[in-house]
Amino acid sequence: MGKKVTSVFYVALAVCMIFVIWGSIQPTQMEEATAKITSFFSEYFGWYYLILVLLFLVFCIYLMFSKFGKIRLGKEGEKPEFSTGAWFAMLFSAGMGIGLVFWTTAEPTQHAFLNAPVAEVGTPKAINDAMKFAFFHWGIHAWAVYAIVALVFAYFSFHRGYPNLVSSTLIPIFGEARMKGWLGQLVDILAVLATVFGVAATLGFGTGQINGGLNYLFDIPQSFTVQLIILIVATALFIISAWSGIGKGIKVLSTSNMGLAFVLLLVLFIVGPSMYILNTFTNALGNYVADFFQMSLRIAPEDDEARKWINSWTIFYWAWWISWAPFVGIFIARVSRGRTIRQFMAGVLIVPALVCFLFFAVFGTSAIHIEKNGLAKISEATLETATFMMLEQYPLGFLLSLITIVVIAIFFITSADSATFVLGMLSGGGTNTPHAATKISWGIILSAIAAVIMFFGGTQGLQNLLIIAALPFSIVMILMSVSFYKSAKSELFKKKEIK
Repeated sequence: MGKKVTSVFYVALAVCMIFVIWGSIQPTQMEEATAKITSFFSEYFGWYYLILVLLFLVFCIYLMFSKFGKIRLGKEGEKPEFSTGAWFAMLFSAGMGIGLVFWTTAEPTQHAFLNAPVAEVGTPKAINDAMKFAFFHWGIHAWAVYAIVALVFAYFSFHRGYPNLVSSTLIPIFGEARMKGWLGQLVDILAVLATVFGVAATLGFGTGQINGGLNYLFDIPQSFTVQLIILIVATALFIISAWSGIGKGIKVLSTSNMGLAFVLLLVLFIVGPSMYILNTFTNALGNYVADFFQMSLRIAPEDDEARKWINSWTIFYWAWWISWAPFVGIFIARVSRGRTIRQFMAGVLIVPALVCFLFFAVFGTSAIHIEKNGLAKISEATLETATFMMLEQYPLGFLLSLITIVVIAIFFITSADSATFVLGMLSGGGTNTPHAATKISWGIILSAIAAVIMFFGGTQGLQNLLIIAALPFSIVMILMSVSFYKSAKSELFKKKEIK
């Protein structure tokens, strides 16, 4: 382990420990302090997030159709390492995972019946807007954020042969000497911290969700002891997956779990309000396309209530996607080797977004149908139980709930597994095949952090830290985009001169 790697690893670990100790000793103080900073960022940088994410999306679309689209994210003539199906499954499992199962039910019902973005709750307009904004939050904007990091990382690592480090992507701007010095280390540390905070928060969050599902179905108590057992079992499983390697563990789990998730989707569509789902999906898709730019830049400067909603939903999501970008983007880059930029952008932007829309249409519409007809107040359920409460109202509900728990558990494992791969790469000097022992070490550290934070109730504070990390990393993303454009343009110019 070289000097740079050692310092990145230990500095990142020390910073993580400081926040874990703070969250353990003073969880309320940590939550309040980080909540104030998060609120400040939302209030004063909301415009920045909206414009930036839209610009990232425009840049991605431009690259897809421009002369840059022919550049291969690998050596000339190199073929993709994974099949298209396995590729889609792995990038989707890493990018959305657990959140998709729960928010597909909870978000549309909350928008429709609890806290509507525009109209009065419970009205036909509020119900129509609910699905439109869910599509907006989980659509191509989110995947554009991931795509930027993934593209730039893959280009410099696999096409140009630079070390697999975030700092390496900035060499064309700052030079190799600076990126091997303290500035480069700072960039890599920030990427490691964003990944650790994001995954530790997700592990804590996911453990609580699995416990909530078991409690709802089997009356298993919701307690730290039960959650610790769940976390230990999940850790053991994703360590086995990490030991197997990316070509076996993550690939097999991701493809099998996406198949299982689609079985769940199909069965719910059949036993649920099928025609209502199809009509709502079509209507929501039309509204999403029609109001795309209005939603993309909606900041409501004259309406305090609307601005509050935008801060707590849209700005929160945009910051969340940016903060997850180092982890998800680098993993997507790793599994996308060998594809052209045009293939990459088409696959990363369009297919996962459409899958998200399908899940929201089936789960969200089924839940809205239940509440609209007065059968259950799903909008008032906790995030952990909303999906199970909805499934209970339909035929085969118990079986579907069991399948849901399995899907959640596997998403949990694949997210943690892919995160340990990324951390192993970043803390291992940029190696493309991090040692299993390194990945396992990170897995144990992540689980330990999640356990400590869960015990002391500091999960929200950790999530706030993740959102706070989004602002500085967004600047890194801007620099990465400029660096890529500069390097790729120079490459194409040289090729043109040779011809």
